[in-house]
Amino acid sequence: MSGTVEAKLAELGLTLPAVVPPLAAYQPAVQSGVYVYTSGQLPMVGGELQLTGKVGAEVTAEEAKKLAATCALNALAAVKSVAGDLDRIKRVVKVVGFVASASDFTGQPGVINGASELLGAVLGDKGVHARSAVGVAVLPLDAPVEVEVQVELVEA
Repeated sequence: MSGTVEAKLAELGLTLPAVVPPLAAYQPAVQSGVYVYTSGQLPMVGGELQLTGKVGAEVTAEEAKKLAATCALNALAAVKSVAGDLDRIKRVVKVVGFVASASDFTGQPGVINGASELLGAVLGDKGVHARSAVGVAVLPLDAPVEVEVQVELVEA
């Protein structure tokens, strides 16, 4: 059964990226017992941010939703880096999404749906989670979105 999650990614036309290197003094993910906590993941592809700016101003909500999905994919890569195998995921416990928002933008939940929907598509029922979607003034590197994920693993 090894490789089931990555096979599902391939079926969806997605490839698990390399882990995004830390931008400061932290680890992309850490494991404590049966839980893996990721650091906030930015929408980086090949070492580059896909877009910058505030959602509701320079970035549309639909663009930001796609960026949130990229963040979730990067989070899965970070989980794999410490768990060894994405098939060890028992369930996604919590997702926290941050949206750099224009002062009048209130659609943060819809933006973070990009991450939630990706996790559901890839993991099925194991991807259903609790969640927070928070509007903030600015994110690192002027990223529009940032997503962190907590997963529970099956014991090895």
